[in-house]
Amino acid sequence: MENSDKRQQWLAQEQAMRARLAPAGVVTRDDLKSRTGLEFMGAIAEGVLPPAPIAELLGIVPISVERGSVVFQGTPTLAHYNPSGVVHGGYAATLLDTVVGCSVHTMLPAGKGYTTLELKVNYIRAMTDKTGPVRAEGTVVNVGNQVGIAEGRITDANGKLLAFATTTCLIFDL
Repeated sequence: MENSDKRQQWLAQEQAMRARLAPAGVVTRDDLKSRTGLEFMGAIAEGVLPPAPIAELLGIVPISVERGSVVFQGTPTLAHYNPSGVVHGGYAATLLDTVVGCSVHTMLPAGKGYTTLELKVNYIRAMTDKTGPVRAEGTVVNVGNQVGIAEGRITDANGKLLAFATTTCLIFDL
């Protein structure tokens, strides 16, 4: 598939997902506790539960949710720039924190939650408003009773690696 075709496919998938999502909001504790992590993330992707407000702020949407793996997509804009004239590293860090944490969440039973203990980000290439859509994929490395470990990658439609991260998450009873 040519790069422009892939870019158009990504944008079409993003548009379809945006049309399906509920307005951003905060779920109740009961909504969080009553579902497995996979059911919870699936309910967001299906428009049953609202995506987090940070997703709306950054303009990112879930593209796929599976057990142990999630993909989110967004398109960096001038609103994400730092004073140096490129997309702020916080955009990549937040996108990566989202996918690595959500991938861990998909492995949790009902009644369990998680929080990020550590996030290590490696920035490979700068992003600009010309980068186009980017995808972040989070994949679980291991999830135990108290700790979850995952890794994430951000790539552009050309397949170039833009940033890479690992995380350690604390797992706890809600």
